[in-house]
Amino acid sequence: MNNMPHFAALGIIIANVLFSMKGFDDFSFFEKYKFNIGGIKRGEQVRMISSGFLHADMSHLIFNMLTLYFFVDVVIIYIGYVNFIILYFVSLLVGNLVSFYFHKNDYHYSAIGASGAVMGVLYAAIMFYPDMSLFLFFIPIPIPAWIFGILYLFYSIYGMKKQIGNIGHDAHFGGAIAGYVLAILFAPSILQTQLWIVGVLAIPILVLFVLIKTNKI
Repeated sequence: MNNMPHFAALGIIIANVLFSMKGFDDFSFFEKYKFNIGGIKRGEQVRMISSGFLHADMSHLIFNMLTLYFFVDVVIIYIGYVNFIILYFVSLLVGNLVSFYFHKNDYHYSAIGASGAVMGVLYAAIMFYPDMSLFLFFIPIPIPAWIFGILYLFYSIYGMKKQIGNIGHDAHFGGAIAGYVLAILFAPSILQTQLWIVGVLAIPILVLFVLIKTNKI
């Protein structure tokens, strides 16, 4: 891979590190740019993007950036660095839009982190390379990436219903949806070469849609 794709990913990682470090040391900066329903409703739409560059602590930042680093090559090889950047930011935005949809009546709801964007990159990588091995935290053996993708999104649906932990399950799911759609748009050949994966990975997305339509989530 040439240097430009490396710089594309490196630039995003550096931006996350610098923005997050500023947030660690400056409470008012953190409060001004985090995802917050009340702030967004007041017209502060910048929070929809800026919140994706803030993190709760160093471990949160490192986890997200390492995950991005591990999967960026797979995505860039398939769609190029420009489309990778588009995918990253659209996944971040869609993740926050989904989060806004589910929490729009909770004026005080806040969130931070690049997880929605990273999930979009991860889900696109799974679309392109479904047989790579990944780990789930509760399964100590490697499993095919496509199984990981399905299980993780079903876990996200469960987390959204039960409001498990201090985790933005809805933003994760929104990011995955963006990664799924953009992977197809940017690399339509997978509809011929990986059609079964396209179909299987759509299952949890369709399940969420049905749950929303039937007011069960």
